[in-house]
Parts: sequence; structure tokens; C-alpha cells
Amino acid sequence: MGAVCVHEQDYISHNTPRRRIPPCPAPPPASGACRKRRGRAGPGRAAMAGGGAARAALLLLLGAAAAPGPARGSQGDREPLYRECLGRCERRNCSGAALRHFRARQPLYMGLTGWTCGDDCRYECMWRTVRLYLQGGRRVPQFHGKEPASALASLLNGLASFLMLLRYKAAVPPASPMYPTCVAFAWVSVNAWFWSTVFHTKDTAVTEKLDYFCASAVVLHSVYLCCVRTLGLRRPALIGVFRAFLLLFLACHVSYLTLVRFDYGYNMAANVAIGLLNLLWWLWWCLRNRPRLPHVWKCAVVVLLLQAGALLELLDFPPLFWVLDAHALWHISTVPLNVLFYSFLVDDSLYLLKANSDLSKAD
Repeated sequence: MGAVCVHEQDYISHNTPRRRIPPCPAPPPASGACRKRRGRAGPGRAAMAGGGAARAALLLLLGAAAAPGPARGSQGDREPLYRECLGRCERRNCSGAALRHFRARQPLYMGLTGWTCGDDCRYECMWRTVRLYLQGGRRVPQFHGKEPASALASLLNGLASFLMLLRYKAAVPPASPMYPTCVAFAWVSVNAWFWSTVFHTKDTAVTEKLDYFCASAVVLHSVYLCCVRTLGLRRPALIGVFRAFLLLFLACHVSYLTLVRFDYGYNMAANVAIGLLNLLWWLWWCLRNRPRLPHVWKCAVVVLLLQAGALLELLDFPPLFWVLDAHALWHISTVPLNVLFYSFLVDDSLYLLKANSDLSKAD
């Protein structure tokens, strides 16, 4: 949830005959190639504190995304062949009559997604560069661009999260101890998948930051959810301290990537480390409670498969059919896991509600 991999091409000018240069491998219409990017807070004051913390985190993410900061392109964007092609294309096609011609023939859906003449040049030049690299037997470098498969997978994940949120709210009464934390987690996830969809549709400095930062927020909130479920229901004071620590970590993480250096390697390493902590913590709890909580198998399966699927983020291979790269396959694999994890949250929240009700009757 990572680094970015997109295919390259050299631009074929709208006004330049194409017979002198062989055509590229059939690109998908208007899309780039392979880019791998790249506890219960409880009702009352605790829930209100959690809501305030969530709003503060959202404002932090939006502000950091909009802030200017150091940026560096992918390797492919810095290739001399690509840069020369891009400069030639923009000079010939992105001003005067040529620009008016481009806008007149541009499909409506591309205009609505903010596709510009410069984007068109980058897309065409990316595929031209890919063709030349393949002809020379060289490894295709990574490029920035659009990722239709990842965008569709992100949309499906967001839709699954939203529908399961509705199911959770319909099945679980607000009196359940985990209700506020689970609902907050669902909204953080929906927000992250929304920005992932936007980013994979339109790659800009702002959408890239929002995708990366919101993904980090989901990973941290998953750790928070684990802490609330395993420790916080019996130690409410611990949750406030842990929540403050996670928000401070997120603020430092975002500040470093925004103000110091947008480091893809550091970002991935940080998320992998937090993901491993999340995996080990949930597995420890699942193994301890398996005899009395039969539904914990769902949680164990999800965290294990998520960590296994995350290995796709470390792979780098040319996309299948020039569309499905490792990053897209990773996003596709998380759709059913989202559904299974929310099913666990429903079962567990209902169990806690019943346990609290039985305890009240006993008293």
C-alpha cells in the first residue's frame, strides 16, 4: 500500500510521419504502462477524542499534500531519449493551432480527468521509449503515468470497504465496545482507497502524496484497532497515550516526506515494518483466543494473506498485457480480504456486545 512503476514511450508527434519509426507494442487506450508504487476509544469522551484526532490527521494529510516539497521523477522520466522526445512533442503540439486541434479532438472523459497536451506527450513518448528499449534488448525503466488496472482495483476496494461499513453499521448496535473504532477504521480505509483511485487515474504531485500518506494512515489505524481490541478495552488510559504516539509518528513521517525528501524506499520500509508489527500482534492475539473465539480465523487469514500479497510490491516485472503489473495485482488481491476482515469485525463486535450484556446481567 508503495513505490511507483510506469511504462515509458517516446512521443510520436501528431504532425510527424510515423513510417520512419516502427510502431510501439499496442498500448491500452489512454493509459500508462506499468507502475509499481510504485480499541476501543469507546463512547463518550474517548470517542470524541478519537474523532478529533481523525480530523486533525486528515487536515495534516491534506496540508502536507498541498505543500511544495522536493520531488524526483522515476528513472524512465530522466532517460535522455524520453526527455528529448518530450521536449520535441511539447514544442510541436502544445501551443497555438496544434494545441487548439488537440483540445478539439480530445474525448470528453479525458478532459474531465484533467488529461492535458503535456500528459498526452508524456504518454506517447513513454510508449516510444518502451519500443526502442525492447528493440535494443534493454530493460524497460519505470515511468510515471496512468494505471487503469490499479485504478479499477482501488475503486473496487473502496466500494467493498464502503458496502461492508454499511453492513457493519446495520448489524452491530452502537453500544458495542468496538463500534466507534471499527467505524473510524472503515472511513479511514474508504478515504485511502478514494485517493488511491484518484492517483492511479491522474498522477500529480498532490495526488501521489495523498495516496501515500492516506495508505500510511490506514496501516497505522490498523495497529491502533489491534491495540484497542487486545489491550484498550481493559486499559482505556493506555489507548489515549498510544493514539497520541501514532499521530505523532504520522506527523513526523508526513513531514519528512513533504519537507525533507520524498523517499520511496523509506516510505516502503516504514510501512513494511509497521505491517509486520500489525501481523505479529494480531496473530499473537488470534492464537491466544482461538479456543474461545472461533471467528478469529478470519482475522488470522487476512493478516497472513495481506503480508504475503504485499510481497508483490517488492517485485518489478513488465506488466502482463501491458496493463497488469505487480502493484495492480496486489490491489486486486486485497478486495476479497477487505470483505473477510469486515466480516471478522462484525462477528467480534457482536461477541463483545453479548459478553458485556451477560456481564451486566450477572451483576
